[in-house]
Amino acid sequence: MDKIDRMILRELQRNGRMANADLATKVGLTPTPCLRRVRNLEKIGAIRGYRAELDGNFLDSGFHAFATVAMKHDNRATMTEFESRITELPQVIETHRLFGDPDYLLRIAVADIAAYERFYTEVLCALPGINKLTSHMTMKEVKAHRGFLAGLE
Repeated sequence: MDKIDRMILRELQRNGRMANADLATKVGLTPTPCLRRVRNLEKIGAIRGYRAELDGNFLDSGFHAFATVAMKHDNRATMTEFESRITELPQVIETHRLFGDPDYLLRIAVADIAAYERFYTEVLCALPGINKLTSHMTMKEVKAHRGFLAGLE
C-alpha cells in the first residue's frame, strides 16, 4: 500500500459517499486510476464496507455502558457458547475477548439506565458460564472512534 492508497483510505473514511471524481481530485489522480485503486483496496480487504454512522439517540440506543465478564470456566465449550449467544444480542454493539482477567469487555447500547438494568438482569445474567459481571457506566464520551485516520497520515 503506497501513499496514494493511504490518502484514498483517509478520504473515504471521512466521507464514504464521496463521488469518485471528487476523490480522484483530492488524491491527485484522474477518475479511472482512482477507481481502479479503490476497487483493489476493496478486493484486498483494506476497505471492508461502507455504512452510515447513526446516532443512537434516535434509535433508543443512546445510553452506553461497558460490562466486563469473568468466566467460571475457561473451557472451549463454555466460551464458544457464551460468544455465540452474545453475538445474537443487538444491544451488545461490541465484544472483545481480553487477555487475563476479566475475560470479555462488552459495549452495550440501550435507551436509558432503566433499559440497561432490565437487560443486565434478564439477559446478561442469564448467559452461560459467567462468574462475575461488572458494569461500567459512561459519564460522557470524550473521544469517539472515528476510524483509523491517525495511522493514515
